[in-house]
Amino acid sequence: MSRALTVFVLLVATTVWAPAASQCTQQTLSVEGSSVTIGYCVSGSPSVKGSEEIVPVTATYSAPSGSMRRAIELHFIAGERVSRVIQSLDLTPLGLSGTLHLTITYSRGLVDVEGALLTPGAITIK
Repeated sequence: MSRALTVFVLLVATTVWAPAASQCTQQTLSVEGSSVTIGYCVSGSPSVKGSEEIVPVTATYSAPSGSMRRAIELHFIAGERVSRVIQSLDLTPLGLSGTLHLTITYSRGLVDVEGALLTPGAITIK
């Protein structure tokens, strides 16, 4: 085998088997004295439709009394360095009461929680 072909084969093998950078984020917030862990993993390639960048995400939410996992699409403004959306999370499946209103960011391929507000009561969590 020629040297050039050997280098090419090694380059392809390294590219195929190299682990991908993690596209997941996770945070634990204190909500009414309970730890609530929120995780977002970008689960596919984003697509652009007009002014929107649609990002497929697997969202996980867990607390001592329950957990849930959802496959969702988040719609961000395309072309922004950091884009934000609001997501409302009913806490009942986690064994808690109220709704957590999350400010979610998308930047450099990652989805993350920037802020959180608990209602009723408009209690700032993050």
